[in-house]
Amino acid sequence: MKGFLIGMLSLLCITTVHAQKSFYAETPEAKHWVDSVYKSLSKEQRIAQLMVVRLSSRNPDGSAKFYDEKVTEQIKKYNVGAVCLFQGNPVAQATLVNKYQRMARTPVMICIDGETGVGMRMYDSVMKFPDQLTIGAVNDAAIVYNVGRAMALQCKRAGIQVDYAPVVDINNNPDNPVIGFRSFGEDKYKVALYGTKIMQGLQDEGVMATAKHFPGHGDVSVDSHFDMPVINKSKAQLDSLELYTFRQLFEAGIGSVMIAHLSIPAIDTTAHLPTSLSKNNVTSLLRNEMGFKGISFTDALEMQGVAKYYPAGEAGFRSILAGNDMLCLPGDVPGTIRRILAAIKKGELDKADMEARVKKVLLAKYHLGLNQVNTIPLDGLTNDLNKDVPALRKTVAENALTYVHATQPGLLPLAGNTKVAYVAVGAYKQNKLAALLKENFNADLFYFDYTKDDNDAAMLVKALRAKYDKVIIGVHGLSKYPAKQFGISNSAVKLVSDLQTATSAVTLLFGNPYAVKYLCNATDLAVCYEDDVIFQQAAFDWLTGKFTAKGTLPVSVCQYKYGTGSLVVEDRALPFTTPAALNIKDSLLYKVDSIANAGIFNRAFPGCVVLAARDGKVFLNKAYGFMAYDSLEPMKTSTIFDLASVTKISATNVSIMKLYEEGRIDLFKTLGDYLPWVATTDKANLQLADILLHQAGLKAFIPFYAEITDSLTGIPKPGFFKAMPDDTFNIQVADTMYMRHDWQDTMFARILQSPLGTKGNYIYSDNDFIFLGKIVEQVTGKPLNVYVQETFYKPMNMQTTGFLPANTFALSGIAPTEKEKTFRLQQLRGSVHDPGAAMFGGVAGHAGLFSDAYDLAKLYQMLLNGGSFNNVQYLKRETIDYFTAYHSDNSRRGYGFDKPEKDNDKRREPYPSKLATPLTYGHTGYTGTCVWVDPAYNLVYIFLSNRVFPDGGVNTRISQLNIRGAIQDVLYQAIGKNDL
Repeated sequence: MKGFLIGMLSLLCITTVHAQKSFYAETPEAKHWVDSVYKSLSKEQRIAQLMVVRLSSRNPDGSAKFYDEKVTEQIKKYNVGAVCLFQGNPVAQATLVNKYQRMARTPVMICIDGETGVGMRMYDSVMKFPDQLTIGAVNDAAIVYNVGRAMALQCKRAGIQVDYAPVVDINNNPDNPVIGFRSFGEDKYKVALYGTKIMQGLQDEGVMATAKHFPGHGDVSVDSHFDMPVINKSKAQLDSLELYTFRQLFEAGIGSVMIAHLSIPAIDTTAHLPTSLSKNNVTSLLRNEMGFKGISFTDALEMQGVAKYYPAGEAGFRSILAGNDMLCLPGDVPGTIRRILAAIKKGELDKADMEARVKKVLLAKYHLGLNQVNTIPLDGLTNDLNKDVPALRKTVAENALTYVHATQPGLLPLAGNTKVAYVAVGAYKQNKLAALLKENFNADLFYFDYTKDDNDAAMLVKALRAKYDKVIIGVHGLSKYPAKQFGISNSAVKLVSDLQTATSAVTLLFGNPYAVKYLCNATDLAVCYEDDVIFQQAAFDWLTGKFTAKGTLPVSVCQYKYGTGSLVVEDRALPFTTPAALNIKDSLLYKVDSIANAGIFNRAFPGCVVLAARDGKVFLNKAYGFMAYDSLEPMKTSTIFDLASVTKISATNVSIMKLYEEGRIDLFKTLGDYLPWVATTDKANLQLADILLHQAGLKAFIPFYAEITDSLTGIPKPGFFKAMPDDTFNIQVADTMYMRHDWQDTMFARILQSPLGTKGNYIYSDNDFIFLGKIVEQVTGKPLNVYVQETFYKPMNMQTTGFLPANTFALSGIAPTEKEKTFRLQQLRGSVHDPGAAMFGGVAGHAGLFSDAYDLAKLYQMLLNGGSFNNVQYLKRETIDYFTAYHSDNSRRGYGFDKPEKDNDKRREPYPSKLATPLTYGHTGYTGTCVWVDPAYNLVYIFLSNRVFPDGGVNTRISQLNIRGAIQDVLYQAIGKNDL
């Protein structure tokens, strides 16, 4: 059995967790360096290793004020551990960093508070990346990762080892004066996902990321720079919201965390004691309860949330006593050192514990490359720091733009002969958007700055009324902060409202989405988030139809809940239309509502989505119910579902079809011809054609998890899973659950050892498609998920279809499935429901694919089109016809595809529905899904649900009530097939 194990390793490991650089690995070389440096330092210098001092601040005129003399003294005398960069030209800062690194006994850790990149601080020369709230409107996690990686490359070029990013506070308070635009938004799942992606981008390039501000700074209305905010929430409330994002980043391997200055009585009732100085918060909660082992930085100790109650030296001592590792901006460095050394002498602080903290910092320095002095090249520095920013700002601008509300059909896109007016509210001169509209549409331009009054507004409305085909209103010049209505005057609010009523207008808000609060009644409204030439260019490109709005609101405002906006982006190759336009009887489609709602009422499923397309146009795409029975999360047409066995035809089978028509696979060859590791087993001579028909004799199902779980309790046995990943336990099967990677070898061995049944007998088997998925990987040299993504999903613009959705999409957009009582023992959401597919790392030939209904429809419209979609040929028509025909005398199967029973008209319970014709092909899925294509009527029908929520397969009401088949028959009746 060992013959196949080595050859499979590269494929078996393809779905492991995202590799993270370890900053705390105690290798012999690292330990030797740490010990030698530690011994070389005086006791004062050892304590100083735990301090981060400020390099610069801002003068009243905005220019940089450097503290070079003070920092030089602190490095020479105390060898302070870290310097934090703030305001200043990049070349000037790099020059000073080079100086400090040369003079330090051990290189200094260089930090930056750069959640929007180096440009957040070096703003005189370097462009910023978009704000996190802007990024929170994007619905593609790969873009977020790319931003994090580009931030890391900036940091490395500037000699920075630690970036105090990302902010993972959940901004659920619109009046928050300090977080706001710095947060990814209100959706805890999206905040956790995007925080993880920024972290991975940074740490993949060797820059330490920092999750901030623990335990959560989002729900405050006081700025901790000036006073100490109070959060009156219970521990249970904190666990379910604020702490969720930190827990996710800790599990993902973030290197450090920053502690906020907050008063949270549920954590510590001590008067005037901020969380940064609280042992209950740092040691009991962060370390002991949540298990964080990395470096904890305090937030700046010079902030009034601390300094108001504790002098500098005392604040530093209390921070260390609480359990922190590094003190940010402690103010009085010598006083803090004296206070800490006195505490060690008195026994208030444990000497061994202090040594461990200093060595932890030194160990991180070693892995950050600070075991040697590195000089920052100054030539071309500014250009290098700016290099990646414009392109990524453009990508974010286009993907964040959110069409919040639309009421006027045909308003957009703008046509060439349209008479256009542009009203630039908050501006007094031409900007980029005005120039583009003038150049391309000869638009008349009007400016209304915030000094103008109601009379000026009334005159402008009168001037525009009934004179223009389209009026574009741009709201500019906004503050990022909520004070004084973000800077919007009352007269400007009135102007926008009156223009929307008096003209055919669309309003574009270039700023903080919370400012929508003052534009709630806008009939057509888009949020563009930021206000520079790149975001204005993106707005123009959207107005002229170069792309469709894909963003969603990251926060709730007015009547618009976070998530508002369209994730279902209409593809011109699969447009929407009305039933009447296709001569479909809309009056009969109400029965679909009745059947779906009856299913929800009878608890067949908590919610579902039904889509139907005919003649290449979607005439029905509707969501019903909720994500869960007790949930207020509505099901949406954009909801992503676990497709279960629909994976077989939507990933594995289409891949086999492609390789078949390319001549790389012969259906009448055997497993042994393609998979060398089966050669010495009784599975070697199984023919691919029989496997596709489920008549090769393979066992239907092997409960791989049963062997490693206790049969009485359902709890996994010791030694097979860990809550945190490492080099051995790196197959993620669910949240905080990682399997030993070598167990996959045993899983394949169990398939190969399983008894064979009689060839030719129809036994529907998951193992058939597990083998077929491995054949795709063997022939292409690519993981199944990569091959099918590159070959079909990406070129077809199938944005939500793929494996491992939790790596790409917020969990709030993914339907939950079973609350598993055996094996994984948790609510599954974003992890594949099928336990075998989970143990294969979430990617398997039989299960693991996720999608929303509209994206999935593209794939099946392509098959119905004879392999063509959007003028690209993906498969040959003859290939599709061959695979979707009947091929067995013993079953209803095609090659891979399921089909109607051959005697459907005689059956008491016809399958999949009474009116399905013999040309129909498709599949159903265990989670409550199906897709069926009927070439006889040019019909695509998709039904997606999470019927296994929360109790799993025991709930069979979806079949008992014949929900899927009944809806399918209604569709046939509506298009005129009435032979029921």
